Amino acid sequence: MSDNELGLFLRTRRESLTPAEVGLPHGTRRRTPGLRRSELATLAGISVEYLARLEQGRDRRPSPQVLAALADALRLSPRERLALLHAEKSTNGTGLLCPGAGRPPARTVRPTLRAVLDRLEPTPAVLVNRLSEVLAYTTGYERLFGPLGLLDSPAPSLARFLFTDPRSRTAHPEWDRAADELIARLRTDSVPDDPHLGDLVQELTLTAGAPFTDRWSAGALMPEHTGVRRLAHPVAGELRLDGETLDLPGAEGQRLVVHLPADDATSTALDALTGRRPGALRVVAG
Repeated sequence: MSDNELGLFLRTRRESLTPAEVGLPHGTRRRTPGLRRSELATLAGISVEYLARLEQGRDRRPSPQVLAALADALRLSPRERLALLHAEKSTNGTGLLCPGAGRPPARTVRPTLRAVLDRLEPTPAVLVNRLSEVLAYTTGYERLFGPLGLLDSPAPSLARFLFTDPRSRTAHPEWDRAADELIARLRTDSVPDDPHLGDLVQELTLTAGAPFTDRWSAGALMPEHTGVRRLAHPVAGELRLDGETLDLPGAEGQRLVVHLPADDATSTALDALTGRRPGALRVVAG
């Protein structure tokens, strides 16, 4: 394996793109059909000299913003952006996480918390950790959010789904609000120098781009109560949900999120979705 995976990735991808694919004229006297280094540098908004240092392995630590600009210029797919991130981590020797640099997010679910989820049925409820990774959920949650695509991944993540899956914008009519709240929650639940949060931020900087980075840079604070949220469900139609978030002392940053119907129409729709008797999920008066 090369000790300059990043440079190899950038050069190989650059040489595989034609000028036409990135909106440039083909020109004349071109030695290869791929992009010239100067063309990629211009598209990414960096200097030719800096791109040369990256490709040659003389600079191995580009900023997340530079990586994101290169990913955009190279027209990388979400999967290719993750490959770029892996290549960068491999090249600078850090790996995707920094072993020993901080406590990993808790991913083990206490038996008592699983019992709590069982007793919450048919209410849609989910247990997540400080990085918004989904750890456990009720069948009510699965029937509500499964058809949206949130649970398709073997390791579901609220942040990755919201910012990188196009289906999330259809599912959330108020997507901007949902994104602001999730960013605020990520900031609230982790310390600023958490390396595991840093890895997620770097990943989403590459895979999601401006919709994530603009919010992350703004540093939004968590509102006291998120209130009623609209959700567009492919089977149940538009739902209005009132959420409650319960922080769990002693569970290392885990929290329980419970979704309740905010009106009678949503209550009826959730009963039909979960297959429970009418009135199983009643509206809670404010």
